[in-house]
Amino acid sequence: MFGFLIFFFCVLATLGMCGLAAWSDFKGYRIPNIVSAIIIGSFALAYTVLLFTGQKEVIFFSLKSHLGSFFIVLIVTMAMFAVKILGAGDSKMAAALSLWLGFPGLTPFLFYMALTGGILAAVSLWLKKHKPMKNPPAGWVASMQEDGGNIPYGLAISVGALVAFFFNGYFDPVKWAEMVNI
Repeated sequence: MFGFLIFFFCVLATLGMCGLAAWSDFKGYRIPNIVSAIIIGSFALAYTVLLFTGQKEVIFFSLKSHLGSFFIVLIVTMAMFAVKILGAGDSKMAAALSLWLGFPGLTPFLFYMALTGGILAAVSLWLKKHKPMKNPPAGWVASMQEDGGNIPYGLAISVGALVAFFFNGYFDPVKWAEMVNI
């Protein structure tokens, strides 16, 4: 039961950080470094506790899988940052979340992140062209209507992570019951 409670708390903390990052990126194109640090710390705590309580195999993959996905996403997103396709906060956040997902969760994460990013790009183009609000609130909408600013990709990263958490079974009641009964 202890392992499940720690795991559940860490998942909620991670999703809370995703929400904070999405909102912060939407309002001001910034994702604080503390977001990625808390996501990584939550994973480390959950993985360690489940490892020592004998529940790791119920929900997580091998440590190599989790670290491998982290480093692959970190390298790719750092390269994207270097050519100014992605922000630094986006890069760190995507890598931190991929640590939670391992290789099996990477495909749904990247697919739904890209899909949401494409939708945000289409909405951005529409906002830039039609300018539907006379006095939009500060943030992404105002930026798009004024000068065609950037896309708040932290929102897309958060949506991709949420969907991938479902794919990985982090919200599966059967796995939860197994964790509670061990």
